[in-house]
Amino acid sequence: MKNFVQPGMDLTVAAPSGGVTSGDFVLIGSLFGVAASTADAGDDVVISTVGVYELPKLGAQAWTVGAPIYWDATESHMTTVSTDNTLVGVAVAVAANPSDTGLVKLD
Repeated sequence: MKNFVQPGMDLTVAAPSGGVTSGDFVLIGSLFGVAASTADAGDDVVISTVGVYELPKLGAQAWTVGAPIYWDATESHMTTVSTDNTLVGVAVAVAANPSDTGLVKLD
């Protein structure tokens, strides 16, 4: 294919306002991933857009395997609440209430 550019699993983007720390969840418009390194705002950073990651979640929520997972940008954590949040993947393991992290497969 003459027009193939790359697999798209890892993308280089400009770090958003406030910068990012390695392992942070990053949402730029509708593009989401996990930062592979630390970068200041505007600097290039590689984000991984596929895979399973342990990410911060709403502590007072229980997750079931296969539950849709959304990014709550206001609270900076994952949630099962869709209202005003961005769908980013699915839970791949049970996460208890309470717990601070959950396993999310990015879609």
